[in-house]
Amino acid sequence: MVNPRAPIHIRTYETTCPRADALSDIQEGSLTVRPVFQSPESSFGAEVFGVDWNSPIPEALVAQLISLQDRYGVLIFRETGLDNARHIAFSQQLGEKLEINPFFYGRENDRLGEPRLFDVANIELDGSLVKLDSRRWHHSLGNALWHTDSTYHQTRSKYSILLSHGNPVRGGSWTHFADTRRAYADLSPEKKAQIEDLVVEHDLWHSRKLASPIVYGNPLPHELAAKPPAFHKLVQTAPDGRKTLYIAAHAKQFVGWEFEKSQELIWELIEHCTQPQYVFSMEWVQGGDMVWWDNRQSMHRANPYTESMTARDVRRSTIIDDGPLASGVKV
Repeated sequence: MVNPRAPIHIRTYETTCPRADALSDIQEGSLTVRPVFQSPESSFGAEVFGVDWNSPIPEALVAQLISLQDRYGVLIFRETGLDNARHIAFSQQLGEKLEINPFFYGRENDRLGEPRLFDVANIELDGSLVKLDSRRWHHSLGNALWHTDSTYHQTRSKYSILLSHGNPVRGGSWTHFADTRRAYADLSPEKKAQIEDLVVEHDLWHSRKLASPIVYGNPLPHELAAKPPAFHKLVQTAPDGRKTLYIAAHAKQFVGWEFEKSQELIWELIEHCTQPQYVFSMEWVQGGDMVWWDNRQSMHRANPYTESMTARDVRRSTIIDDGPLASGVKV
């Protein structure tokens, strides 16, 4: 059992994408797909080649990419050359509405100042790295916990698209992904029955407190007002029709359960989902690398900040869900 009050251990994985035992390429029309995990029962993660990012993406190709996304859960594209405007334009082809950045530290202090993009880099306005023990540093520590983007919104997110700018340093810049569909399938029948009808309260400030209890033990009033908790079913149906777990470090408590008991089961499930057989790690190699994942059928985490880190300029768009259960559960 995981002690919910103990420090969270940030695990690392040797699995990379592409892996040393890279799977064979699959031709899908004009696209070449290189799966990460591929079996008769499950597919998770794929690098996709053959998209011309220099021009607007035709709707037929967008539909093909969405079909691949439904199958693999995480799609990786290299050397896209996209700028902020084209990043946003492609995101808008995947859904009508994008999440708007709340600018917790003020829009004037945001490096991008673009409401439809989240600056998840470790770079300040003046180009220096985020300062050790600043509030932004501590806020970022939650990104190193296994999480699913925006579960703390009552209308959840569907996709996230993370795009690299600049030149990441090889061997030091990674994003890690876990397949919550295959993890659910491998649960025992008894565990599936126990969790089938559970509803989870998700709270951004809960995960921030887990990662940085001193600084985020008491969030500021404007932070609490900007991000109240939300409620979603734990067991959901992924776009490919399989059941999946909608869970993350933001998951605070099951409705009707005590906090301690809730946290024990939540972290039991997170630890189950993030075993190596369900996880791969993507290395950021050069500017223009992009990863697009489905928050409804995966979890992810970033590398934690360290005092020896190099600059990581990554920017995220988040597409709001418009499918079944998108609005969560009213409690």
